[in-house]
Amino acid sequence: MLYALGASTAVSIRDNIDRAAAKPPAQVDHIYAAVDLGTNNCRLLVARPSVEGFRVVDAFSRIVRLGEGVEASKRLSVEAMDRTIVALKICADKMRRRRVTRARCVATAACRKALNCDEFLARVDKEAGLYLETITAEEEAGLAIAGCRSLLEAQARHALVFDIGGGSTELIWAVHHPDTGIEPIALASLPIGVVSIAERHGGGEFSPEQFESLVRHLREDMDAFEAAHGINEKMRRGGVQMIGTSGTVTTLSGVHLGLEKYDRQQVDGLWLSFADVRSAAERLRRMSLEQRAAHPCIGRGRADLVVAGCAILEAIRRTWPCEKLRVADRGVREGLLLSLIRSDSGRPGNGATGGAII
Repeated sequence: MLYALGASTAVSIRDNIDRAAAKPPAQVDHIYAAVDLGTNNCRLLVARPSVEGFRVVDAFSRIVRLGEGVEASKRLSVEAMDRTIVALKICADKMRRRRVTRARCVATAACRKALNCDEFLARVDKEAGLYLETITAEEEAGLAIAGCRSLLEAQARHALVFDIGGGSTELIWAVHHPDTGIEPIALASLPIGVVSIAERHGGGEFSPEQFESLVRHLREDMDAFEAAHGINEKMRRGGVQMIGTSGTVTTLSGVHLGLEKYDRQQVDGLWLSFADVRSAAERLRRMSLEQRAAHPCIGRGRADLVVAGCAILEAIRRTWPCEKLRVADRGVREGLLLSLIRSDSGRPGNGATGGAII
């Protein structure tokens, strides 16, 4: 269904924000929203503050493939923009109905790469009534790691967090202070993602030889990050925790658990051994495209992408061999919400920056 909201939605959401801004801060009971528009997915969270951080009251996620073809053309296609704006109109409708008063909407790798990004952002403003901003890879990494902080164990002195996206893969090396938070030391935004790999190499069946060749190629940039920061040496000493936040690791978790329907409650925070990762990944590699599409934790929208994600994850495992990782079905959206809430409360942002309103 097409949600034809346009300017009236923008007025109603901005009216909510204006009314909240007119009140003294102590009298404002904000409802927050965060939109994360990636290369492949459009995601929304709506939440209220709580003692623990926030309580989700609404959510939305849709595969839009905004970055389809960007790798070759350096432009967002009209069809991809149309699909994405339909999804953003749904986000705007949910935000209006939930009476959102503080929000931030961000776009990542696909918009960073596209030469016609400004044209797309103008369409989003006009047709969906949302102010969408393109953020840097550095800010994206900071938001992702802030969103995952609660999954770090107190004894972890360092964290290696990775986010396998549609158009890029972010690596974040951080120091963890249990009392004060997590501080990124270094990050790399590698120009490899599941969409770009699938378009370049084909998203269907991979022979063992093709998969192995891809993994070796992907390791080159990761080896450079390791050489610069000596992460393996600290892993050998102990106290380093690895966290994976992406559709790849959540999908592999669902496959490993044998879920008949994807369940975030069972996946988010799961400890997953790399032996189990490799077993699930090999099962997916051996499936046909149609078999992956029929899997309840994959679906048609990810069927041609998930093996590419498995190759990126295998390259990460070989570069930084460890026994297990912690799975995060969270990231940029959660970081956005926390940064907005902390900004309003006067607390430090803990790795994520404060946000503009719609």
